[in-house]
Amino acid sequence: MNNTEELAASLGVGGEWLRAMRAAPREIFVPDVGLACPEGGACYPIDRRARPEEWLGAVYSDASIITQREDGKGDPLKISDGMPSSSISAPGIAFQCLELLAPRDHDRVLEIGTGTGYTAAVLSARVGEKNVVTVEVDAGIAEQAEANLARAGFTPTVVLGDGRAGFPDNAPYDRVHVTAAVAEVPFTWVEQTRPGGVIVAPWQPLRGHGLLTRLTTTRDGAYGRFHGPAGYMMLRSHRAELVWQVRHEDEAEVTATTLDPRTVFAAGPGLQLATVALSPGLAYWEKHFDDGSFSLLLFEIGDPDGPWAACDWEPGHDHYEVTQYGGRRLWDELEDAFEWWVRHDGPGVDRFGLTVTPEGDRLWLDEPARLV
Repeated sequence: MNNTEELAASLGVGGEWLRAMRAAPREIFVPDVGLACPEGGACYPIDRRARPEEWLGAVYSDASIITQREDGKGDPLKISDGMPSSSISAPGIAFQCLELLAPRDHDRVLEIGTGTGYTAAVLSARVGEKNVVTVEVDAGIAEQAEANLARAGFTPTVVLGDGRAGFPDNAPYDRVHVTAAVAEVPFTWVEQTRPGGVIVAPWQPLRGHGLLTRLTTTRDGAYGRFHGPAGYMMLRSHRAELVWQVRHEDEAEVTATTLDPRTVFAAGPGLQLATVALSPGLAYWEKHFDDGSFSLLLFEIGDPDGPWAACDWEPGHDHYEVTQYGGRRLWDELEDAFEWWVRHDGPGVDRFGLTVTPEGDRLWLDEPARLV
């Protein structure tokens, strides 16, 4: 059993996808130097020339490998050099996405986010290279991906451009495979997919709470459910600054609540989805202090000068201080979303779904007709 077959066996990959894996050896698509990040483990640098056995072991493990930081301005091996901006995904999540995509023989596939070219090669082996279009926003990455694909013996259409636009020249597509997280699903992808086609994308409106989403298209939209967590880098045009900071504290309103902020935070991703629907743009995270106190910090995505709020819990108190500043009262909105969530039996992610229309994304509960 060779490296590819051992990896496939460890992931439970078989059938057509195993044949595609054999046709596209992963080592062709991994650079000599990168940062391997195993699922659930600490990241570590790999160097093909200095430590070839370690490099090969990382290539054929369930690890993502970071290949670029800060759009090429940082060292991919140095976490201090900024956020990762390109990688080759871990095989486990990559093939979970491909299995959800479920392309058939000769299906026409649009891929958003070429990266190193690995999944474009796997898709080329599965449906034929003439049926695959892959879009990459970074010129250097696109050029290297084309070289990698050629070494593997594949020549799909590689397009340099913003993935939001898709590639209408080869539409309609049967499948759309998205390898970058999106804050919302661009309707252009729906328009370029034939009715009954499938879009698989990491949907990440809250940045850090990503969900693998499988949508089926109709003549006027797309509908689907979530299939577990997915941590992907954001589509570059969907990036937004995530900032919580105190500003104009002397103008902030200070009140009190009996709702324990720990209870709100513990509600988890089900409440986060309800918040996405009921209070768009509101994000929150927690902060623990050495003295045992706890704060829930709220802010508006993409507006570092916008509203902010904090709810502070301290041991032994019956009421908790709430501080809010700006045109929106974010804590009040979050309290309202929490009450909606409780009244609907505290739904988890599995009860939510997504509808995509020209007007944008809408969440629903249990069935598409029950919009949140």
